[in-house]
Amino acid sequence: MGGGNGAKAAQKRERNAKASGAVAKSQLKVNEAAMNIQCKVCFQTFLQTSREPALKEHAENKHSKTIAICFPMWKP
Repeated sequence: MGGGNGAKAAQKRERNAKASGAVAKSQLKVNEAAMNIQCKVCFQTFLQTSREPALKEHAENKHSKTIAICFPMWKP
């Protein structure tokens, strides 16, 4: 009799891993480097892809201040 679905899936994963030859790489360092927007009040960092609503929410909810005060270098 043949193997179950779990065994077949494991064999397929193993075969594909050998065929691709790629090793899983971590994105942690890349993500850390992309955190280049920083709040000048609390020094929390944000990804460079952060949009105005997220920054505005942070400034208003955490500090009761404007974006211009918390993120003076940010340009819309």
